[in-house]
Amino acid sequence: MLATPPLGLYIHFPWCVRKCPYCDFNSYTLHGGLPEDAYVGALLADMRSQAQRVAGRRLVSVFMGGGTPSLFSPAAIGRVLAAARELFGFEPGIEITLEANPGTIERGRFAGYAEAGVNRVSLGAQSFGAAQLVALGRIHSPDDTRRAVAELKAAGLANFNRDLMYGLPGQDAAGARSDVAQALALEPAHLSHYSLTLEPGTPFQAQPPPLPDDEAVEQMLAECAADLGAAGFGHYEVSAYARPGRQSRHNLNYWTFGDYLGVGAGAHGKLTDAAAGAIVRTTRTREPRRYLAGTGAATQKVVPPGELPFEFMMNALRLVDGVAPALFEARTGLPRVAVARTLDRLVARGLLEAGETRWRPTALGRRFLNELLLDFLGKPEAAGNTQLSRLPG
Repeated sequence: MLATPPLGLYIHFPWCVRKCPYCDFNSYTLHGGLPEDAYVGALLADMRSQAQRVAGRRLVSVFMGGGTPSLFSPAAIGRVLAAARELFGFEPGIEITLEANPGTIERGRFAGYAEAGVNRVSLGAQSFGAAQLVALGRIHSPDDTRRAVAELKAAGLANFNRDLMYGLPGQDAAGARSDVAQALALEPAHLSHYSLTLEPGTPFQAQPPPLPDDEAVEQMLAECAADLGAAGFGHYEVSAYARPGRQSRHNLNYWTFGDYLGVGAGAHGKLTDAAAGAIVRTTRTREPRRYLAGTGAATQKVVPPGELPFEFMMNALRLVDGVAPALFEARTGLPRVAVARTLDRLVARGLLEAGETRWRPTALGRRFLNELLLDFLGKPEAAGNTQLSRLPG
């Protein structure tokens, strides 16, 4: 029987000072002044329009992503969080994350964000190599990152994530390991560690920079993972490592097929209607000007039962330890026998372990996760045409 899972809230802020050439997120270079008041007003109206749909369900997490949410003032973030608390209610110990860049615009603001209710920050630093930061189109320096972390700690925001990339232009394994070592020296609670990929529609995809070959990238991953493990960081998701008890609760809710409201330009949501036996995907108007104007209808789609196994596994099998079969039944409303043949096939290929109490990818399965997942759609031959998207940390 379909059960009602925990509920998170994702709030999208679509503007950046400059859009990075590798980024395929719904983000836009800011031209002119930031429409802070207008956009916050639109966010509040968006939340009010969705509140009745989840009446009685309190939030377990809030994640403010982008774009660059830290372009918005602490007062604006405080207004958004106050409205979320009033409309939905917060569970005790709620995790509230703000994405930020370690640049000059955010300087001096972290204490204000903490006062507004933020208790976790995800810092998009990407690398400590000055040449790599230039190649990635980043507008901050390694020293900016160190200053930002000092400010975070002074503001009491010790629970922070560091985004770190590897497989960068001109990078070798020693350079990737140096990035990890310098990140660890700043004592983050969580580290998102992912490879640079050439996403469709990005400048890097149109004009690729010179990148390390696949063998070098695999070496970087293996050596960096070993360094993180030796430092006490548990590898709990394909590209996520955390100190004990510091896993991203918001992202864990994604990966275990929990529910979340999507608020803001282009934001996606997922909601379970247990009484109707349906799971609904929602999408808000993507283009910021149309979102601000209230034009362009938000969309929703009931996920067909035949797509639920893929939808669930696409999230759950990112977890290194996998998931319990009982969770599949509770979160999809399907019996485990619905995927029995696919599981058997993947076990036979050495991509999956599927016992009575746990389904998890093998080391080989994690390496070829796209292929593994597409098997749940009955389309393993399409694996080369699909990439896993990364989640912010």
